[in-house]
Amino acid sequence: MSVDPIGIFDSGVGGTSIWKEINVQLPNENTVYFADSENAPYGEKSSEEIIQLSVKNTELLLGKGCKLIVVACNTATTNAIDHLRKNYDVPFIGIEPAIKPAALQSKSKTVGVLATKGTLTSSLFHSTSENHTNGITVIEQVGKGLVPLIEEGKINSKETRELLFSYIGPMLEKGIDYLVLGCTHYPYLIPVLNDLIPDHVKIIDSGEAVARQARAVLEQKKITNSSHNTAYHKFYTNAGVSVLKSFLEDVEGSLEISHLDF
Repeated sequence: MSVDPIGIFDSGVGGTSIWKEINVQLPNENTVYFADSENAPYGEKSSEEIIQLSVKNTELLLGKGCKLIVVACNTATTNAIDHLRKNYDVPFIGIEPAIKPAALQSKSKTVGVLATKGTLTSSLFHSTSENHTNGITVIEQVGKGLVPLIEEGKINSKETRELLFSYIGPMLEKGIDYLVLGCTHYPYLIPVLNDLIPDHVKIIDSGEAVARQARAVLEQKKITNSSHNTAYHKFYTNAGVSVLKSFLEDVEGSLEISHLDF
């Protein structure tokens, strides 16, 4: 048993979509979340830069006593998680685009993946894709420009809708029946996507699976929080707190949201 918090970091506010799943599945667990919005998006950076930022974020969370770290960023996972696991004793949970379930369930044998450049060009993404997509056509699309719009809170803007449709339209023309969201920011676009895509196209993101894996690792390591104290949740951002707050407005309970010069 451990009352130490779960640490979560992302290149900004997108990882709150993962945090929400963790909070639902593990309501007893204390959490510390860091949004590295000042350096968003990670998807346009080199692998070396992504590793450097991920190490910095990990050190921050370890300094706050975290017992497990969720890398709630597809780009950071695909580029840096091997390095983190080799250099730190704490367990890490990563996040990858959910290609496997899409490939297994696709009837049209054509699936779309919307992700960042950093994820789509990584060796981990390609090995995962090759292992699970035999006989499946995978249409990859870099979602350039989407993360900054989401970070600015412009989810329902005309600019976001037009940019999103420019990426999704060609996939629909090629007959996808599954759309895999390969960035933790993108689940916040699902209401917009539902307006843009037909009902038969299913959207898959990784949040629920990541929360299940976090629970499994906590149980395996015997570090779940079995106390009955009310869980605390601390959020930090190195940008303005107003956008981060707006993404957490639907969460019940007490949240501590602070700016951090980092």
